[in-house]
Amino acid sequence: MRIPAKKQYSIFIKPLLWLQKRHYGNVLNPALLWGRRPALFWLVAGFFGYLDRKSSPITPVIRSLVCVRVSQLNDCAFCVDANGMKLAERCDCVEKIKALANWQHSEHFDEQERAILTYVEAMTITGQKVTETMLSDIQKWYDADALVELTALVSFQNLSAKFNTALDVPEQGFCSIPIQPGDEEAPTAESSDK
Repeated sequence: MRIPAKKQYSIFIKPLLWLQKRHYGNVLNPALLWGRRPALFWLVAGFFGYLDRKSSPITPVIRSLVCVRVSQLNDCAFCVDANGMKLAERCDCVEKIKALANWQHSEHFDEQERAILTYVEAMTITGQKVTETMLSDIQKWYDADALVELTALVSFQNLSAKFNTALDVPEQGFCSIPIQPGDEEAPTAESSDK
């Protein structure tokens, strides 16, 4: 990491660090950075906790597909690792997980997932824009409130991935399935154009 961990963290964030260590076996690398600013850490943790709650209108598998795909697009090693582990827990199709980086060329994704992944990429890739068609495609499954929540999830994951990538936060070995682009032999944009 480009910024080292502190020797001592505020008493206000020690409960969050303890919970991470208990749940994951280690404190998550980004927490060592967010922990330098306790108010930010609590806000980020609360924001993601709300988006990933059980009562979310977005299914756990879709939430994880969104988080991993945004992580891949931002080339965030930590995010792909941590979100990939969660996706592996939630999704019973290993082939789908492995194919996510090249979902456009895979039969493992249904119409809803394709509409959402198209939206995710339009929100995440610089130079692309969300279109009315993309929104109307998603509205087959989500009302306006759920669409706002989906958009917040994509936005949050972009914030997280860009934060981690800028500060070179490494993976922690959570996910053993190859889901980073390039891990699997799959068609690339160049090879599919030929």
